[in-house]
Amino acid sequence: MMRRMASLPGGRVGKWVVLALWAILLLPVLMLAGRLGDVEENDNSAWLPGDAESTTVVARAENFQRADTLPAIVVYDRPEGVTAADLAEAQADAEAFKGIANVVGQPQGPSRSQDGKAIQTVVQLHKDRTGWEGIGTTVDALTRVGEENANGLGFHVTGPAGHASDSIKAFSGGGVLTTITALVVVVMLLLTYRSPLLPLLPLLTVGVALVTSEAVIYLLAKNAGLVVNKQTGFILTVLVFGAATDYALLLISRYREELLRHEDRHEAMAEALYRSGPAIVASAATVAVSLTLLMLATLSSTQGLGPACAVGVLVGLLAMVTLMPALLVVCGRWIFWPVKPSYGSAGAAQGGIWTRVGTGVSRRPRLVWIGTTLVLGAVAIGVLGLKADGLSSKDQFTGTPQTAVGERIRSEHFPAGSGDPVFVVARAASAEQVRTALSGVPGVVGVSTPLVQDGEAIMLGELGDDPSGSAAMRTVEQARIAVHRIEGADAQVGGSTAIMLDTQEAAARDSKVIIPIVLVVVLLVLALLLRAIVAPLLLMATVVLSFGAALGVSSLVFTHVFHFAGAEASFPLLTFVFLVALGIDYNIFLVTRVREVALLHGTRRGALTGLSSTGGVITSAGLVLAGTFAAMASLPLVFAAELGFAVAFGVLLDTMIVRSVLVTALTLDLGRWMWWPSRLFRQPDAPRPSAGKPDLEPALRRV
Repeated sequence: MMRRMASLPGGRVGKWVVLALWAILLLPVLMLAGRLGDVEENDNSAWLPGDAESTTVVARAENFQRADTLPAIVVYDRPEGVTAADLAEAQADAEAFKGIANVVGQPQGPSRSQDGKAIQTVVQLHKDRTGWEGIGTTVDALTRVGEENANGLGFHVTGPAGHASDSIKAFSGGGVLTTITALVVVVMLLLTYRSPLLPLLPLLTVGVALVTSEAVIYLLAKNAGLVVNKQTGFILTVLVFGAATDYALLLISRYREELLRHEDRHEAMAEALYRSGPAIVASAATVAVSLTLLMLATLSSTQGLGPACAVGVLVGLLAMVTLMPALLVVCGRWIFWPVKPSYGSAGAAQGGIWTRVGTGVSRRPRLVWIGTTLVLGAVAIGVLGLKADGLSSKDQFTGTPQTAVGERIRSEHFPAGSGDPVFVVARAASAEQVRTALSGVPGVVGVSTPLVQDGEAIMLGELGDDPSGSAAMRTVEQARIAVHRIEGADAQVGGSTAIMLDTQEAAARDSKVIIPIVLVVVLLVLALLLRAIVAPLLLMATVVLSFGAALGVSSLVFTHVFHFAGAEASFPLLTFVFLVALGIDYNIFLVTRVREVALLHGTRRGALTGLSSTGGVITSAGLVLAGTFAAMASLPLVFAAELGFAVAFGVLLDTMIVRSVLVTALTLDLGRWMWWPSRLFRQPDAPRPSAGKPDLEPALRRV
């Protein structure tokens, strides 16, 4: 049955059926994929669970102000001191701001700073159905008004609306990201196969998989409540390009081998799919299951990211085991030009550098795995210095956009929290008690007079620190403690600072819950695949060790090379899920080949032959995946740069060191015990060669 299924996509009739089905599917897919931006939720408050305190405050405050508004803090500055004419210009701008679409209410200000060198105006912006794109358009309109008659007066828009505007502009680099990712794939395929034509087929297939994934995700977001945002979009692009190309590399490598053994290319493809299909499917299933577990997160953004990326991996798998085989068979052997694999000719010599690596490891396997483990463990200590407690608004960009410059100027001349207060809602009868308690919280420098309506009261508290910084979040924690003590007040604290605090707390909870579950589920998948207990436990241990080492190195690089202020609270969880899922990928590719050979020649021969025969293609796959994630650095966002670096470095570490050295050394040292308690465990190993170099030729010929 498996052989019959493997023969369908590349069959004489099946290939045309597959191409026709994908062609029919492509038209509606292209129409739906282009609408993914219509269902994105980029507002941080929409990512929080419904029972978060800041989310509840948003709902309770709707009686006093529109829930879908963001403050834009307009800052003017002149180092030698603002003049009366500058203040008049700021007043004229405030009047002009009221005529801009989506500006609501009366602007607050302009007000001059105490040192006389800056002016500040706070403008409330309505977030319409266009979301952050609409906020960005409004901020651009404010900027045009402010810069029109500046006469040397500095003008900047900062605050939550300014940050939203610069964030959406940063994400608009998605087209550049896709182009760079595609170029990485093409270059790696050219270096791997040295054919100018062959890379076109994987690139075409990946492109079809990406737009199909986006169409499916759009339907899920529109009809099933899946939360997606700009972050989902760029991670999906990188993951589909990287993972699907990996599957293509494995398929093409096996297909090329089979073309040497089969005169009929249809038979060669059927055999290639039959042999490589189980490892590819198991790999994709492991990644998809791991990503789907992110649905257990409390943050809606993380909940949506997992299923969306799982859809991308599964669609990439479907395309690579149906569309890709059909395209390869239709094109024939000439697609490998200028080195076409001819029937009956000798293939390239197996092994090369990986045979030599295996030979070296086989001499002292126990010493090798112990030494490698100690080195990786020592490197992992660097994770203790990782500051994954969130980033302030000005630290979220790799460059210095308008909002960062404006925030720096504002903090130099005005109280850091002015224009972006905390909101406290309470029962009207307890309003004065709550106001008194809030005024006594260190870090709160001013509290407004409560507004009362329909039995509810709302007041604003001005913070003395940067509202997006850790000090302000500690103030919010203390404010909540203070107002919660008032019996019967039902007081709650919200605002942008409270939203960031609740986001961090939810992300920390998600890491504690999801990471152990991912480990257990992936372990069970490996146990079912390998029909053993020891091998899955060791493979999981090596991947976790690799994750720790990657995170340790990343922490050092972020602090001492890139000089980043820290990392987002969700960074460790996302890095863990990607590295564990993708790291297990390569172990599956290697160990399934090891097991295949071990059934015939014993575990020792299987370990050396598996490394020799899969080393080249797995290394190429790792380089492709690392390159695609590294392309995330093209976005001017610290989160993207950090996630891209950590995953890229972790994948390279896994392919170059963990898989080739650590796993091979463990397999050689434990021998048949790797497969305990399966039937293969009871099969005795072949005796070790007495010479220093193992005799691999018989096994290589057989494989």
